[in-house]
Amino acid sequence: MLNVHQLHKYEAYKDSGADWLGMIPINWTSKKFKYLARVKKGKVPKRIVSENRSGLPPYLSMEYLRGAEANQFVEDRDAIVVSDGSILLLWDGSNAGEFVVGRGGVVSSTLAAIDFFSVDRKFAWYACQVTEIELRSTTVGMGIPHVDGEQLKNSFLAIPSLDEQSLIAKFLDKKTTQIDEAIAIKEQQIVLLKERKQIIIQKAVTQGLDPTVPMKLSGVDWIGEIPKHWEVVRFKNLFSQSRLPVRIGDGVVTSYRDGQVTLRTNRRLEGYTEAIIEGGYQGIRKGQLVLNSMDAFEGAIGVSDSDGKCTPEYVICDPNRGGISQYYFAYLLREMALGKYIQVICNAVRQRAVRIRYNNLAPRFMVVPPESEQEEIVKFIESEKVKIGDGIDHLQSQIEKLKEYKTTLINSAVTGKIKITPDMVEA
Repeated sequence: MLNVHQLHKYEAYKDSGADWLGMIPINWTSKKFKYLARVKKGKVPKRIVSENRSGLPPYLSMEYLRGAEANQFVEDRDAIVVSDGSILLLWDGSNAGEFVVGRGGVVSSTLAAIDFFSVDRKFAWYACQVTEIELRSTTVGMGIPHVDGEQLKNSFLAIPSLDEQSLIAKFLDKKTTQIDEAIAIKEQQIVLLKERKQIIIQKAVTQGLDPTVPMKLSGVDWIGEIPKHWEVVRFKNLFSQSRLPVRIGDGVVTSYRDGQVTLRTNRRLEGYTEAIIEGGYQGIRKGQLVLNSMDAFEGAIGVSDSDGKCTPEYVICDPNRGGISQYYFAYLLREMALGKYIQVICNAVRQRAVRIRYNNLAPRFMVVPPESEQEEIVKFIESEKVKIGDGIDHLQSQIEKLKEYKTTLINSAVTGKIKITPDMVEA
């Protein structure tokens, strides 16, 4: 990976006239956006249809720009139509100030088409990414974020000769492609690590840790063979449903899809819908087995690490006999959920309306290793999760560094902080 601080510099620099741009090479110019490009703000089309009749242009929705198939087409002679590869600016919305590479179609009212003149299109694209950092810093405020048109018009770009623009663009095409490929490889490695973690857990809770023990058919549809010395017991004979009262001062406990069950304040405070009247709330205690009845099928099952309260949509269970590890059964039930078996045993009109109740689980058979094995399995899984989690964190850190490097490289090249030479493109 190139060290941008060790690359060639230009012989002399001058003030660009823009604080954020700083010094630029002495033979470059700095020009305002309004002298380099024409900005065409999109508008609401007169008519949008769902079928492409007579070669109508597609409507440039954000889903379509992000790669989805076109499902909306425009009938409007006055619409602003752009071609593939055009530069578009998100004018309104949460991503206001972001530049995107357009697809052929009609510009929506939340977009603006940027037509550069006398500037290499590829160089312009990279220069826009640098401008975006400055532009987006001003879009945050009350209401819907939007681009300040005057600020955009008066934003400076550093402009070298056309030949140098082309050289810089070719260099950045080459390097950013290499960086993107490296990021994609690491993202795939993360996917594989997550899959490996799931396989390790699934195998441990259903087959144990000793591959040499004799096996038998469990009689449980979603499990198959289990160690011969394990029991097969109905859930109702292992766990009973808890009915604890709410205490004064109890905080709200939430069961998350990653398996953690904890006080909301331990994770985040924003984004929740707060109940005005807490009808039917129930108490929850540290160490209880918890299922979120609506989200259990996505893995929202675990053992609470906190005392508190929760909604009546939660199924809270306590062991009703000895030799039961709540942590082992939390992993077992999560495998049952992620294997889509909870959806099989819970009738629902819609997939997202699936709700698991204690009565759904009560008659179902569970596999039960000896208590010592349950504890060993849980200890093994926790250890493997830490190892794999560390590997994922390391890859995520590498990805962030690559993204930062990519941003720095683009910024340095298009503002003249480094000098791009022909041999850097050819190498």
